[in-house]
Amino acid sequence: MNIFVKVSICMGLVALFLSCKNKKESIQINDEETTSLSSISFPSEKGSSLPYLFLDKDHLFLSWVTTKDSITSLFFSEYVEDTWLAPIKITSGTDWFVNWADFPKVAKNGKNLLANYLKMSDTTTYAYDIFVIQKQDKNEWFSPFKIHSDTTKTEHGFVSMLPFGEESFFITWLDGRNTKIENHGHEGGGAMTLRGAILSKDGILSEEQELDNRICDCCQTTAAITKNGPVVLYRDRSETEIRDIYIVRNVDGKWTEPKAIYNDNWEIFGCPVNGPSVAAVENTLAAAWFTGANNQAKVQVIFSKDNGETFLTPIQIDGGNPLGRVSIVMVDAENALVSWVEAFGEDAKVQVVKVNSSGKVSSPFVVTDFSRSRASGFPQMKLLNNSVYFAWTNVEDTTTNIKVASIHIDAL
Repeated sequence: MNIFVKVSICMGLVALFLSCKNKKESIQINDEETTSLSSISFPSEKGSSLPYLFLDKDHLFLSWVTTKDSITSLFFSEYVEDTWLAPIKITSGTDWFVNWADFPKVAKNGKNLLANYLKMSDTTTYAYDIFVIQKQDKNEWFSPFKIHSDTTKTEHGFVSMLPFGEESFFITWLDGRNTKIENHGHEGGGAMTLRGAILSKDGILSEEQELDNRICDCCQTTAAITKNGPVVLYRDRSETEIRDIYIVRNVDGKWTEPKAIYNDNWEIFGCPVNGPSVAAVENTLAAAWFTGANNQAKVQVIFSKDNGETFLTPIQIDGGNPLGRVSIVMVDAENALVSWVEAFGEDAKVQVVKVNSSGKVSSPFVVTDFSRSRASGFPQMKLLNNSVYFAWTNVEDTTTNIKVASIHIDAL
């Protein structure tokens, strides 16, 4: 049976790593609260950035990049018994497109480990392809290969990868093949598109197809696996420049028509570089996103009780001056945790709240002070065994390093 058929912004090599134990120290947080995070020592040196947390059942992974002497390297580590294991270098290169908002990721399904990165395809600034690299259990990494069939010298990126089926992956991405100017006469290039495919444990790509033919150029995609199958959320782009969050769902092996999860009616003549985040458990789907509709910045959360077919009323969670960069995880079928970046004058903080589908929102908990610069990237959050894990890029003067911390969910 056909299970399912159906970037564009601008941004160091690690010399030696040691396994590091969980440090028993606190991080200062919310002035109104006394609860503190547990700082977790992380095995990376200065220059590390762009962390990505991935949870496969009860296995927590973190990938990141470093750049040194024009060589960019992708690493990952697994968190085992309160310890980040010694980092493993996946691959490196001198021709990567390194981007603060569109960064490499890792994913795992059974014994199949997968990673992706962006590689320049031409000397023009925004011409790059998506490459993936796999390994089976303790075997060597396969040779990297391009995930999409398109060969145009255009943008491809903002990948989401999820375990799907027996050691395979569902992959979705933004694809710029229609933006090539010479294909569209004197009117300029066409629109960015959303595409999806399945990648098998043997590195075979199948069922690649277009999911939406006109979307925002450089906002992150996000995906989840529901009881019906995969769903993808992304920022759409109408002919009148309305850029709201849309969803496509795979139901009975076929993709639905794109539909807004809520009509913010945000008209903006340019990409806000601020994609949504989605999570699913049982029949419940929860999504968080940033909008600037009507010149009012908001972070909103919305629940669906039928795997994304219909949605309840949005719930605003921010403090009045959000920058977005959201992340969401499900606690259970009624509750979610949502993190985002909130501005406080010239400064910013990463905050998290617990949201119930009824509309109840907890008081915001401050995870960390945070730089408003692009170099700080997108904070990460995952829930494992009643502990909430955070990872972010810490910016200090002209250098960066990755910070990791956790807190018990009952403290939020």
